[in-house]
Amino acid sequence: MSKNIQRKGIILAAGLGSRMRNEKTDANCKPLMLVDNISLLIRTIHSLEIAACERVIIVLGYQAEKIKNYIRAEYEGNVRLEFVVNHKFDLQNGISVLAAEPFAGSEFVLTMADHILSDEIMLSIRDHHPPKGGATLCVDFKINTIFDIQDATKVLAEGSHIKQIGKELKKYNCIDTGVFIGTSGLMAAIHSVYEQRGDASLSEGVQLLARRGLMQILDIKDAFWQDVDNMDMLQHAEKLMQEKSESIHVYRPN
Repeated sequence: MSKNIQRKGIILAAGLGSRMRNEKTDANCKPLMLVDNISLLIRTIHSLEIAACERVIIVLGYQAEKIKNYIRAEYEGNVRLEFVVNHKFDLQNGISVLAAEPFAGSEFVLTMADHILSDEIMLSIRDHHPPKGGATLCVDFKINTIFDIQDATKVLAEGSHIKQIGKELKKYNCIDTGVFIGTSGLMAAIHSVYEQRGDASLSEGVQLLARRGLMQILDIKDAFWQDVDNMDMLQHAEKLMQEKSESIHVYRPN
């Protein structure tokens, strides 16, 4: 990464976590759920450390104070943490992205609080720069390894660029891992969608940039990641991490 750019990290942690809460009555705060004895959110902060982010903005909404107090008590790393509250957390996740806009800077790494990301993914983005006014999405072409393909956000890529993105795509060749290297252009695209319909998803902002030829992909190749939307996904992640502890490099208990 250029010495002139000090990237911020952004973590989206504002959602209700409805699918997890519907399955498990005590799972009422998904970012704090433990996977291999470490909370999802602490894992994500560590991932952004690996990506050379010296400052991380955590966007909160549902149970904001509980999450903030937990992280302040439990996080022992060197990254400077700042908390932003999205009071419209019942809307789509693009609104949480916009909540972090005043702090994002010229380039930022954006990810989700409920994604487990291997160190290899985060190392691969340290020296990557998105197109001017655009963004880059880390994608997984290993479609046959996706645990819940129906729930996954699908991507149709041509060459190094995204053509289409969405959960309902019928034609696709890779999967959205939830890791973005963004610029102010991504924020502007989400703003544009929000102004048109009063709500906006991150994927809609990506699709708008894709139509302008400003949305690139970065292949994660053999690296590991796992979205944790429900208990089956959580158990699958823990099983893989235990079975392949030597090949899956993620934050682990000391």
